[in-house]
Amino acid sequence: MSDEFRANLTRAALGTAGAAALGIGYASLIERNAFALREVTMPVLEPGSSTLRVLHISDLHMMPGQRLKQNWLRELDNLDPDLVVNTGDNLSHQRAVPAVVQALGNLLARPGLFVFGSNDYFAPKPKNPLKYFRREHKRVLGEPLPWGDLRAAFTERGWFDVTHVRRDLEVSGVRIASAGVDDPHLKRDRYDTIAGPPNPLADLRLGITHSPEPRVLDRFADDGYDLVLAGHTHGGQLCLPFYGALVTNCDIDRSRVKGPSKWGAHTQLHVSAGIGTSPWAPARFCCRPEATLLTLVPAQRGGADADAARGRTESSESTVIRN
Repeated sequence: MSDEFRANLTRAALGTAGAAALGIGYASLIERNAFALREVTMPVLEPGSSTLRVLHISDLHMMPGQRLKQNWLRELDNLDPDLVVNTGDNLSHQRAVPAVVQALGNLLARPGLFVFGSNDYFAPKPKNPLKYFRREHKRVLGEPLPWGDLRAAFTERGWFDVTHVRRDLEVSGVRIASAGVDDPHLKRDRYDTIAGPPNPLADLRLGITHSPEPRVLDRFADDGYDLVLAGHTHGGQLCLPFYGALVTNCDIDRSRVKGPSKWGAHTQLHVSAGIGTSPWAPARFCCRPEATLLTLVPAQRGGADADAARGRTESSESTVIRN
């Protein structure tokens, strides 16, 4: 091996190592804290309904000292949403409940619905990242977290826990039939407890789950729900340009790892990319932490022509991301 070749090889290795270090630094120090608001319009309400603004938040994975995240969350109340839906994984620390409650602030005074995820029940633990590429792997659960305290704080302020509960409510003149399940990622879902068609008089039939497992989405769709909200995936968390998410951490396909999509013939799905990360994997790449403001508008229904028009509306949904 010539000295020149050896020198070129060394320079290439150093360049690769340097690029990797820059990428890791960007993902862990910059993008992980580059919080964004996604704005999406979805035609899911009954014809003639009033527009409904829903703030979808998920996967806070809160630690007590995360001031940037807490301050950003506190400002979301300025969006003036009609309804807040929290799809779980709020905690990452035994003492994070006060931080979550204080960060959500005035949002807790607004109508709200919630379910919990695995990291409300159990603290995260370090794990081999290659496990995410295997659909079936042994789950490692950490120490129990004070989910009961968090539930009490949410419900005392007026939010409704829809875990295995069907609840009808009216928000800003829109009649909502809602139902939720416990975390399917931990196989705690018991859909049979809420099975059956929702209230036919509702303007919106809303399903809520932490992990968007197809078996649960199929049940919501079969029962006639208009919209299902979920989180859990972190949008893939570490994504590649022009390719997207490497994994979804559940059985949903990569094309639905975040944002709006269609599930079945009539049900819409929105998966939040989430706001936080596990403390053992504090990095995001090509997948900013986010909350979503969903503007729900009436859908066109009632025959083939209306279904075709509705299809055109759905295909033209606008998704805007801003700081």
